[in-house]
Amino acid sequence: MDMTSSVVVPVIDVQNDNFKELWPAMVLAMKTSSFIAVDTELSGLGSRKALLAESIEDRYKAIVNAARTRSILSLGIACYKKLDSKAADTYMVQVYNLTLLCSEEYIIEPQSVQFLVQHGFDFNKQYAQGVPYHKGNDKGGPPHGVTIRNLFMEFLRARKPLVLHNGLIDMVFLYQCFYAHLPDKLGTFTADLSEMFPAGIYDTKYVTEYELRFPASYLEYAYKKCKLDNSRSVEAGEPDAGSDGAVNVFLEFCNYSGHMSSYVDYRPCLAGSSQEGTLTVCERFSAYGWCPNGSQCPLSHDTDLIIQQDEKSKEDKRKKRKRKKKQKGGARAEGDAGAGAVDFEGAPENKKAHTELEVQETTTITMASPDKEPRSADNTKTDSANSKGNGVPEPQSPPKPEAAKLEAAKPESAKLEAAKPEAAKLETAKPEAAKPEEAKPEAAKMEAMKKVEGGSHRAGFDGFMTGYIFSYAAMLAKRESKEGKESSWLPECHNKVYLSGKSVPLHIVKSTFSKSSKAHTHKMELVWGKAKEQDKPTK
Repeated sequence: MDMTSSVVVPVIDVQNDNFKELWPAMVLAMKTSSFIAVDTELSGLGSRKALLAESIEDRYKAIVNAARTRSILSLGIACYKKLDSKAADTYMVQVYNLTLLCSEEYIIEPQSVQFLVQHGFDFNKQYAQGVPYHKGNDKGGPPHGVTIRNLFMEFLRARKPLVLHNGLIDMVFLYQCFYAHLPDKLGTFTADLSEMFPAGIYDTKYVTEYELRFPASYLEYAYKKCKLDNSRSVEAGEPDAGSDGAVNVFLEFCNYSGHMSSYVDYRPCLAGSSQEGTLTVCERFSAYGWCPNGSQCPLSHDTDLIIQQDEKSKEDKRKKRKRKKKQKGGARAEGDAGAGAVDFEGAPENKKAHTELEVQETTTITMASPDKEPRSADNTKTDSANSKGNGVPEPQSPPKPEAAKLEAAKPESAKLEAAKPEAAKLETAKPEAAKPEEAKPEAAKMEAMKKVEGGSHRAGFDGFMTGYIFSYAAMLAKRESKEGKESSWLPECHNKVYLSGKSVPLHIVKSTFSKSSKAHTHKMELVWGKAKEQDKPTK
């Protein structure tokens, strides 16, 4: 599949009645993968202000409190396996959506429930068929049983790169829910993570902002922009990679037959269509990937159209600058006009770093958002804080050297509650819900479908989109370096996690001043079977 048309992604639904049956396939998929992308849906995140604290240590404490009192409702796992026998960067992709049920008391926030129900989350199914788990430290039980906690152990044993989008909150919740009681200090937590994932951790929100440098970085936008650019390159047949590397991303999926087919939910990702001039884009959604009016908004939430308009705006501004330089006379000016691989000056006004323009309005929005990055009306993604739910604005990021590119702080923190402000992480919609009314004009029908597509929200499909962004960025990095080394992936993004409102990422390293937690040390012994030091994976 070359991603030039609509994509239908098979997502395997995993619940309590088929968890044991699907266990071997999930473990094999993780062990044979090249990297694993993960996404979560959460029951809430607590105080958004605390999640956006200026001090990163204070932010961590707030997320820890949320993880200890809330729970993971759904876990998405997308296993990408590089097929060396295939031309180009071809991956076999297996996507799993696990419905979970914490067996202990936990807080579930009304805003999260409202958002999830509106976007297709089935709470009846969760309480009836959710795979049970307990949080914190181990409480006995079979060390090799078929449990979510042991599945997470298999994940660690696979020693594969972990890929997330705006992933700090995800990692804190994964640790508390499936691994051990969280350490109180951020330094200890990052030290533990560096040993848990020796192959590295990659955050595609950081990748989108600092490597790809798109006008927006919420999940759906980043995914569709990568897919569009990849399609154009495929159609143009460029560039010639030679024998040492690939230049485009191609995906393959397993064919599920027999009773297995009953577990598969096919998630369509509709192909972009040119509708310029027929619909007016919702600027709030365009900037943040989220709109408080949801599907009732009279303006367009079509991400494909938003990307088209961003590209047109960029091109118009490029031409305008070129004319100005030409008027100043200079053949050289004309030649320089189009230089530069990334042109942030051409970014739409609503995508540039904002001042605190609609902050007051934003703070009143408490609906869970879609991209795990609670976004504020000023493009500040409250990633680490607001990320999964409420739209509390987060501090503005200092201007970035390359130009006020992207809003380093969109409440993309949407990773915060099971709700993500970025329509990005949306799972694509159910066909029935996508049916527009017959009376609507053609453009309106398409828009209705797009809103549903961007609205249905599932961790499995979000994990797939996260993995696609990573594979595309890694392919570009390899193409530019001309080294063709897959082992390095994205060295500039290795172990760097996006922080909303900050100009620098969180580095996942074990410093000389931090020690691993006792609970983690004990778990590592279980993961590696008390292996000798030389047999453990290198850090």
